[in-house]
Amino acid sequence: MPPLSLMNPSATGKADSPQTSRIFLAPYGTWTADQLLHYFQQRESVNYFPVIDQEETAAEKMDRLLRHDFSFHHEEHHLSAPLNWLSNPSADREWLFMLHKFYYGVGLGKRYEETQDARYANAWVELTESWIDQVPLDFLPSRVAGRRIQNWIYSHAFLVHPNSSFSPDPDFYLKFLHSLFHQVHHLIRNLDKARNHRTLELCAVFLAAVVFPEFRDASHWLQFSIEALHHNIQEDLLADGVHCELSTEYHHLVLKNYLGILRLAKANQIPLPEPMLSQVQEALEFSLYVHKPDGFIPALSDADTGSYRDLLHQGYELFGTQAFLYGASQGRQGLPPTERSKGFPQSGYYIMRSGWGDQHDAYQDERYLIVDCGPLGKGNHGHLDALNVEIAAYGRSLIVDPGRYTYDESGENNWRAQFRGTATHNTVLIDGKNQTAYRPGTSRYEICGPEPLTEMMAFESQPGFDYFHAVTRSAEYPVIHERKILFLRPDYWIIADILIAEEPHRYDLLFHLSPEACNQVTTVLEQNMLKIQSPNLVLAQPQHPGQFLSLDDGFISPTYGTKHVAPVIKFSQQESIACFHTVVFPFGFTAPSLSIHALPVSDQETPCPPISAFGMCVSYQTQTGHHQDYIAFRHLGAAAGYRMQDWEFTQHIHIIRTKGEGTVVAQHSI
Repeated sequence: MPPLSLMNPSATGKADSPQTSRIFLAPYGTWTADQLLHYFQQRESVNYFPVIDQEETAAEKMDRLLRHDFSFHHEEHHLSAPLNWLSNPSADREWLFMLHKFYYGVGLGKRYEETQDARYANAWVELTESWIDQVPLDFLPSRVAGRRIQNWIYSHAFLVHPNSSFSPDPDFYLKFLHSLFHQVHHLIRNLDKARNHRTLELCAVFLAAVVFPEFRDASHWLQFSIEALHHNIQEDLLADGVHCELSTEYHHLVLKNYLGILRLAKANQIPLPEPMLSQVQEALEFSLYVHKPDGFIPALSDADTGSYRDLLHQGYELFGTQAFLYGASQGRQGLPPTERSKGFPQSGYYIMRSGWGDQHDAYQDERYLIVDCGPLGKGNHGHLDALNVEIAAYGRSLIVDPGRYTYDESGENNWRAQFRGTATHNTVLIDGKNQTAYRPGTSRYEICGPEPLTEMMAFESQPGFDYFHAVTRSAEYPVIHERKILFLRPDYWIIADILIAEEPHRYDLLFHLSPEACNQVTTVLEQNMLKIQSPNLVLAQPQHPGQFLSLDDGFISPTYGTKHVAPVIKFSQQESIACFHTVVFPFGFTAPSLSIHALPVSDQETPCPPISAFGMCVSYQTQTGHHQDYIAFRHLGAAAGYRMQDWEFTQHIHIIRTKGEGTVVAQHSI
């Protein structure tokens, strides 16, 4: 074993001095490496736990790693021993970041505990020591160091404790502690200024302070990290509890870190500021609602899909909130939330849900829609997707946000820019342009214009229906886009898109389907209705003489580095003023017998054009019988009093629901 380096810790990962007094309080600073190892192997005064990334610590990944085959973001490379830590075999810098974050260190510790196979523990020692010997502390961004510090401590939880049969070499263990100490010091001096990177870095400092109170500066680390985390959560969580970067995944990664802090503080009786606790509860509230009935989140903005129901369970254990337990268990335990549909006005996310599985339908079968009418968000993670929707029902995602795919912009096709653009979202694409100027900059594509101005007009949840109305304006084209979404619970939605301009424009209304719909999409034109059917979904529109339909191929990326071909439905018009009225009807096993037709609407006996006021009848047959819904929309310029068939209306939307032979069962006005 080579001697510990005396180099400056700001320039190298090697330990600063072989003298333990440099990093430990008394009496630990006078102990030998053997004494320190024995102490930490037997110590029971600190309560901590590993946080495990299931994908990155999977058993098959650890077995391949024993052969030096490293796989991150679905890209595998064989790295010859000894590893060259400063070289990246991938074109994507994120791959190198993952190599240095050491998730696999936790996986190796976990596999050793499960199998008692010394190869896993020895691989942890080999990789950790190799990293210490080669890597300067300032080699990669601070967020990488923050995650590595966390993962080193989590792996330590598996390999160095009273019940572990593994015993590392004492000199290596002292080297490990020296490196960890200096990494934390370097991290504190180089913290990111804000948002999710700063959060995880501060969590790493807090974790090191709690787990190693024997370190000389642990009490300072603890006080500093608590104060900084308290400030950080106030800066980064909006008033509605959503993280300011407005990515569904980053929201949960930040929430995961804060929950780890709360759990660790509780286990070691460390007081935290009360506002931190209440803000974490608000962040959990968004998590509860944003999870789809299948238990996964939509991949909005820079995000992968995934399930974070374990965080809801942690929220229940910390706060005792029965609704968190209900969401975590998908309705098997706890109590359902008191609200079915909910808006988060500061972030601009609005969620419509048919129920929580506590009435007629199973939890997974409930219908779900989320719409985004918020800003781009901080941190350059926002997608150009104003008024974008995702829809799920019957355990499947049906109209899907494509996700992010990659941060790498190299190659002939800039996939990063493509997945971020307006054309890959479920909204209206105008003249083929992004909603915000997004063009090549000095090193990558950059947002180089004002973001769209989006104005929330209405969000209501009433018995029998939910209603959403918002307007967006882009600096890229002189067009106003209004989107109205009417949820006639529990069966279907009507999405009305109104486009207003003085000159003609190309309007493409886009719906991205799931990869399961490939080669299973059919289109039918019948009785002035255009109907598109795919697995578990029917889309239908009244036929418009100036409109045409196309079916293209797009991509869906459920996780970073993967993309799957998926159908894209496109309704197109070339007009100055145009409207689309789309019925979105999910179904379980049997497609509904569905027909829709437009109904004339008049304003003081004068027929209204569809852009002014629009009426329609939706007729469908389900297991509960035959239904007919009559819906009238007042859009632009129609007087307060207007007529559809024998009904006179004064409000913006009128709904008349009938059943059987035309018996009116409900009427609603908005």
